Amino acid sequence: MLIAADKFKGSLTAVEVAEHVTAGLRRAVPGLDVAAVPVADGGDGTVAAALAAGFTRHEARVTGPTGTPVTATFALRADGTAVVEMAEASGLQHLPGGVFAPLTATTYGTGELLLAALDAGATSIVFGVGGSATTDGGAGMLAALGARFLDADGEPVGPGGGPLRDLATADLSGLDPRLARTEIVLASDVDNPLTGPKGAPAVYGPQKGADEDDVATLDAALAHYAEVLERAVGPKAAEYALAPGAGAAGGIGYGALVGLDAAFRPGIDVMLDVLGFGPALAKATFVITGEGSLDEQTLHGKAPAGVAAAARAAGLDVVAVCGRLQLPQEALDRAGIRRAYALTDLESDPARCMAEAGPLLERAAESLARDFLV
Repeated sequence: MLIAADKFKGSLTAVEVAEHVTAGLRRAVPGLDVAAVPVADGGDGTVAAALAAGFTRHEARVTGPTGTPVTATFALRADGTAVVEMAEASGLQHLPGGVFAPLTATTYGTGELLLAALDAGATSIVFGVGGSATTDGGAGMLAALGARFLDADGEPVGPGGGPLRDLATADLSGLDPRLARTEIVLASDVDNPLTGPKGAPAVYGPQKGADEDDVATLDAALAHYAEVLERAVGPKAAEYALAPGAGAAGGIGYGALVGLDAAFRPGIDVMLDVLGFGPALAKATFVITGEGSLDEQTLHGKAPAGVAAAARAAGLDVVAVCGRLQLPQEALDRAGIRRAYALTDLESDPARCMAEAGPLLERAAESLARDFLV
């Protein structure tokens, strides 16, 4: 049995999910051979999954999204592969008091975190983006890495996406030279462009506290930012603004594509490679995946869909565990998931379901084992 599940957000880490599922399976089938590869799709929890896979933990003190210092973690493997999660530096969880700053939140700390990975010896970086508090197009990140963004008076523009409306010139020539020698993969499940109706401000700005006026301000500012970058680095800046992934994490995807020469790949595909899922799958006869909510988003690049696709290609049965299930069986079938076991089927009260997720998950796994293994 191979357990390859993501976290249950707000309840259990991916490692804890695997532990509880294992306990439930073995309650029904004592001595069952179980292996676990906790997975993530590039969003929050990505570094934790890498650490569970044997990467070494590193910490750095960096600038949080509103300027307050925060401690951020990244993961590094002996071969020089680093996993950096932008939410560790610039995520919503680092907003003091939970107060949004849609126009001024900065990704500067994410740039500092990337520098820390380079200082630690990283030669390739899996850059997971998601869960950001920011909509600055990655300008803060690039500034921390050595780029200069100046207004008409030759002064640095302020932090965040809003002040980019005052941007007059951009200079990327001062970017850390190590970046040119480092392979950077932008790992995301988001394929939005930078601006427009499906762009970062319109689609994700409201989740970060942006009202209708803020969205319009940010969209115009990021469009202007792309125009200034086009003057600085050429036509590729305009092309990347329309590219899949440019709108990821408030446009930090755009900054990574333009300034870091990053290659965009679906986050779950990257992470399955990095976490050693392929060799584990080769030894498996049955696969269990899952996440907190199996819903429409799951089908668009989330971890369970990626795991199920790989397992199905290998000819293996896949079942899922989840906190709540919001997909009909036909959708599960299309994704290659034979059946899903939801904790809300065992406990209907959402608060109790989250508080007692571990024991409930063991009960669900025991039922799963009796249905498929006994």
